Amino acid sequence: MDAEVRQKILLVDDSQTNLRLGKGILSAVYDAVTVPGAEKMYKFLSTHSVDLILLDIDMPEIDGWTAIKQLKSDPATADIPVVFMSGETDEASKQKGFSLGAVDFITKPLSAAVLLASVKKHAAK
Repeated sequence: MDAEVRQKILLVDDSQTNLRLGKGILSAVYDAVTVPGAEKMYKFLSTHSVDLILLDIDMPEIDGWTAIKQLKSDPATADIPVVFMSGETDEASKQKGFSLGAVDFITKPLSAAVLLASVKKHAAK
């Protein structure tokens, strides 16, 4: 059997329910890692590389808008694709996400089919 290295996907969300759900959906295909907020994301990324970040927008302390700005301004993380996950469905939020550098915007509650399709499309090497 081929010992192919699985792509590493980082899920960032303050909701343990969403982290468990996302990890459950992705784990069959990807190496899914979860962190409960942006500060822990920055700490994780300082010592690990990932192929894609799934980033919640509405988080306490550091929201997704602020987090992506910092990711995109740091040469070490600027090229990591970021997909926003949010309960916000309005066009203004989606446009803001894309303007800040997100490659996709998926809505919550998470759909397994949509999540897997987005990750497959954007985590491709």
